[in-house]
Amino acid sequence: MSTANTTTCVIGDIHGCHTSLRHLLDQVCHRADTLVFLGDYVDRGPDSKAVISTILSLRSRHPRVVPLMGNHDFLFYQYLMGDDDALFLQVGGRQTLASYGIPLSATPEQRTRLVPADHLAFLRSLPLFWEDQHAIYVHAGLQPGRHLSQQTAQWCLWARDAFLTSSHEFGKPIVFGHTVFAEPYFAADKIGIDTGAVYGGQLTALLLPEREVVSVPPGETAISQEFIHGS
Repeated sequence: MSTANTTTCVIGDIHGCHTSLRHLLDQVCHRADTLVFLGDYVDRGPDSKAVISTILSLRSRHPRVVPLMGNHDFLFYQYLMGDDDALFLQVGGRQTLASYGIPLSATPEQRTRLVPADHLAFLRSLPLFWEDQHAIYVHAGLQPGRHLSQQTAQWCLWARDAFLTSSHEFGKPIVFGHTVFAEPYFAADKIGIDTGAVYGGQLTALLLPEREVVSVPPGETAISQEFIHGS
């Protein structure tokens, strides 16, 4: 595909809000040559399984779909592989398990049997970042002063203040999620589009290069705002 005069649509943190995702895709899918998802498909919202199924289905009918890894997707995959589950369950993992019909008492072997093989492959293959002619895309942020090829999972999945307050230029704007804003955050070098869909905010998409924002209201019951800073 030629990259000249192409439109990229970036979608912020979904967190199991499948109804909101479907409504947003209805508005933007046909307008973009590339769809980039910034991660956090699972946890807290009611239907993480359906969110991943929809993105997998979208891959079969859209020219280019680029889903990135979020910290919640990483925690879910680690849980499925049998790693420590305390943090995963603390930050909304119980809702994810319910959507897959996985009991809390399930062994790692039982967990992986209850998750479709293509969902496991999806989680395993998610990249930490992506770049095109318009921007660099990452779930949480990038380490200032470090080349893109040397970025770590810790920064890409969990970065917050040290990234947000940095004035380091990467040559292109960085479009990110993870940190919740009431409205999309625009700075010269950064654009944040997690507008808290699972907390009663909106699910937001950004169309580039136009920088047009498209948002839909919450389609599911919101959860308590007290969890926002643990996103």
